[in-house]
Amino acid sequence: MALIQTSLIWVAYAVAIVFLLTIASVFVYLYQTPRDRAASVTIVCIFTTSALLATVLLMPVDIALVSSTSLSSQGRKKDWATPDKVDSIVYTLQIVYYTLYSLDAVLCLLVVPFTYFYYEEYDEDAAEAGEQTAGSRLWGALKYTIAFLLFVVILFLVGFFVPFARKAKHDNRLDLDYFKHLLQENHGERALTFALGLLMTVGTLIYTLYTASGLALLPVALIKSAPFMSAPALAANTASQLEQNRERQRQLEGRNEGREGGLDARDRRELEALIREERTLIRRERLAAESSGEDRHWLVKAWIKMEAVFRPLKLLGGIILMVLALIIFVSMLITGIDKAKNSICKAHCGYILGHINIFQPINWIFVISSKVFPIDYVLYLLLILFFFSASVVGIATVGIRFLWVTLFKIRKGHTSPQALLMATVMLTLMVLAINYSVAMIVAPQYATFGPQTYCDRPARHAGEQPDCSNHKSAIKPCTELASNPVAKDVCTPSVASTFINRVTVNFPFFGIIDFWAQFVFLGIYLVVFLMTLFRAPRMDEEQLDADLEEEEEEGLLASTGRRFNATWQDITGRTKKSGGYGTTERNGERS
Repeated sequence: MALIQTSLIWVAYAVAIVFLLTIASVFVYLYQTPRDRAASVTIVCIFTTSALLATVLLMPVDIALVSSTSLSSQGRKKDWATPDKVDSIVYTLQIVYYTLYSLDAVLCLLVVPFTYFYYEEYDEDAAEAGEQTAGSRLWGALKYTIAFLLFVVILFLVGFFVPFARKAKHDNRLDLDYFKHLLQENHGERALTFALGLLMTVGTLIYTLYTASGLALLPVALIKSAPFMSAPALAANTASQLEQNRERQRQLEGRNEGREGGLDARDRRELEALIREERTLIRRERLAAESSGEDRHWLVKAWIKMEAVFRPLKLLGGIILMVLALIIFVSMLITGIDKAKNSICKAHCGYILGHINIFQPINWIFVISSKVFPIDYVLYLLLILFFFSASVVGIATVGIRFLWVTLFKIRKGHTSPQALLMATVMLTLMVLAINYSVAMIVAPQYATFGPQTYCDRPARHAGEQPDCSNHKSAIKPCTELASNPVAKDVCTPSVASTFINRVTVNFPFFGIIDFWAQFVFLGIYLVVFLMTLFRAPRMDEEQLDADLEEEEEEGLLASTGRRFNATWQDITGRTKKSGGYGTTERNGERS
């Protein structure tokens, strides 16, 4: 029975990985530009995205496996869950975690930079002339990657020799077996803990800006995803206006042929205005072609059609996600306040809480759902995809920047390979930060012990487990602060929470930054959310003309009827011949 249950949990994880591979592939193909698609960049981005999502989605598997060793309804271990069996499960999880974490670090610090430089080394003219070979590109990329290799070596050496957190080690408040276990690690574990703690902290700084913004913008993007004018109607109107514009330019030029001095001042101003309008119409024509999916990869075309079909559901989905984001905000705020006020050792151990003192909705939902696997796994998958999608929207909106300078822009179908690789590195770091945030702030009790409980009554005989079958009130949820000897034998913390707590206890500096950054995250989310209530975000402004920019600033519930009509036209590929969307206004007149 135990083997069947364990196997089903791992099978669910395998199915999730296949699902994640599909999501990663769609994400990469949607955003990369078709003209500069490179096989090496595509493969690395898909594999890296899949690996980082597989890492963060291992947590519910971890919780399900350690929770499967106990009978939560009776507060005791199952008969088959001997200490050796439990240690075997934990050891297997540790191997998988260390493998995935190490893989993420290698991909982020070595593989992706190497792929970036390998792509940059390509010279089309030199390749056509036979002056550049694959070997020369490899050597050129390796030269630049050596700096990253040295950084990795230095990072692990610092983690290998850095001393323990002495204040935490001699803090009497941590004189419990759970916390002593966190401080007992060898030099190799310490080096990996330090390296990933540093990457997690760097990712947290990026996460506070991009994911917080995306969490507020994603629901609004869904609500406003239906266009005011369908792609066929936009293309037809634009072609008509462009022809009228060019005909007027020909009239002005023909009327002034042979005139000394050329065009007079009035005609020159009109011609200049027509030329500016022509550039705008050409951009709008290109935008309509991109929206219809012409000359695009079949996957992108299929995605565009699916978007058009499901647009009516996006309004409802956007409202649901907005409510969910607000619930997450409240839950994170509650946990943050609880940790700041009731943490047993505050900054000395990175604000480890011990147990929740205030009702927290997200944590409660996960603890209740975890009693029946895989309900909690499905909910956790949706939560992670929400955070991941918010991170992508944040990067697409803000762009890849250094201070105020925009280095790259992330846009569907227009993202260069270099930008895609940098975005992949940023997403890797942000997912590590999401792993910390979900485990320590969003659902801390669920992430640590899941639904595990223990019987707070003495055993009748030595060597027996206590019986709470007739004393349900004596069954208590497992916490880090449980000092009952029974809790030590029954409660098994998840490997993920143990690893993250090990980072914050042994290196409190990381824990302090990661904890207080959550309040910055909430502040940025609140500011962006309030802004979106009054003004919708502008994205890819240089590709939209002034009329489209004005429509972007309309309220969320404005022109709903036009959106649904445009959706139907995008699905059918036809436009109305008169009225509605077949006409546009320009300079106060209908054309």
